[in-house]
Formats: sequence, C-alpha cells, structure tokens
Amino acid sequence: MSYTLAGKRVLITGASSGVGAALARRLAAQDAVVGLIARRRERLDDVLADCRRTSPRSAMWVADLADTSAAGRLALQSWHALGGIDVLVNNAAIPKRRAVAALKPNDVETVMRVNFFAPMRMTLALLPRMLARKSGTIVNVSSVGGRLGIIHESAYCASKFALCGWSEAMAVDLAGTGVSVKLIQPGPVDTEIWDRPDNEEPLYRGPKVAADLVADEIIAALGSDRFEHYLPDMMSLKDIVDAKNADLDAFIAGAAAMTWQ
Repeated sequence: MSYTLAGKRVLITGASSGVGAALARRLAAQDAVVGLIARRRERLDDVLADCRRTSPRSAMWVADLADTSAAGRLALQSWHALGGIDVLVNNAAIPKRRAVAALKPNDVETVMRVNFFAPMRMTLALLPRMLARKSGTIVNVSSVGGRLGIIHESAYCASKFALCGWSEAMAVDLAGTGVSVKLIQPGPVDTEIWDRPDNEEPLYRGPKVAADLVADEIIAALGSDRFEHYLPDMMSLKDIVDAKNADLDAFIAGAAAMTWQ
C-alpha cells in the first residue's frame, strides 16, 4: 500500500529526543508538517529548528503529559494550529524500573498517566474529527514490554499492556471507518529511557538498536496494511511473545530462574 508523507500533518509526543525526535526529523525531511510535544523546551527547540529547514509550517508545544487533564486540550490546540492532524503518534513514555515490592502507588499512577492515559485522552480528543473526515491514523508506540512481563518493570509493563489492549479493541471498533490504528512494539532501543533518574540500574545488557532505525520502520508501518509491528523487524521478538502465549507458566518460571543467575 503506497503512502505519501508530503503534506501530511503528524503530531508526535515525546519529540525532544530518542525515537520521537528521530521520527520528526525523518518526516519533515519527507515534506510532512510535524507538530512536536515534549517537556524540555531547549531540546524541542533544536528538533523544531531542524524540521523547519524542510517543513517551515512545523510547530511545537511544551507540555508535561503527566498532566493528563491538559492532554486533550493540547491535542485540539494542535489540530487547530496545524489545520487538522492526519497522524497522531503517541510516543512519549517513562520507565519505573523497581521491584514490585518497592513500588509506591504514586509511582505506578505516574507511569500510567504518561504511558497510557495521555495517549487515551489525546486519541479521544481527535477521534471525532478524524471520523467525521473519514480518515486518519493513530500510531501507538508500545513496547515488547506490552506483550511480555519483564523483571522489575511491572509499572511500565502495566502501562504498555494497557496500551496494547486499548489499541487492539480500538482497531476492531474503527474497522471500516477510514481511521486506522498501528501498534508499534519496539525491542531495546538506544534512548534516554535507560538513564532516567529514580530508576534501578537496568538488568538488560544486550544490544540496542538506534532510534533512527526505529523511526524509519515506523514510517514504513504507515504504509502497511498490518496492525502490529515489531521493530526492528526481528521475528525473534514475535517468536518469544508467541512462545510465551503458548505456555505462560513456563515463561514465568524461565524468566524467574534467569533473574537469579
């Protein structure tokens, strides 16, 4: 399925670094108009300056999506400023690497606000307009942690499992409306999420893929008929998820055993 980016208006959350920043620059280079949302003004200024070299109508909004009450209003403000939104990319996310027994309720609720409730509110704010227009794409950037329980990532996994379930049910509800849903499942990506303060040291020591590569594959997913995309396109990730679903007890036992090695 061909998909032309030129002239498309794309709103991206978490756009000041990592996958969001890489995606914004890639899209602007292909003549899309990008709207950028993130907390850090200076970093966002730099990304916007790069985007405006090829996409002068691009714009930015500084906001903390942990304030979910503002998320819907921000989405509508972006819609009006850009003259509509063709693609919403819910990319912003935060971790909380901590053993479940050491978590506080506020820890989990903060992760849920940024990783699930903000995407939900932004989507519901824009969806009536997309449905009336009979076109639009919602891109939810989840994680392989939205399909697998990961040691010391119970808060993060809860938020990403929620985003996966939300995306699947939404895709069913929206079938035939002209509004499509894409669920993105990145593996380990080389971004700042591994270095966030107030988190335990990550136990994962394996390879990570570049944010630019994931951004390129998200763009490729926009032109695909498929709903779910494991990125980078490594079947090994999907194989692991399929094996877990085939025998969940064996997966939990194996993961728990690896924890103590």
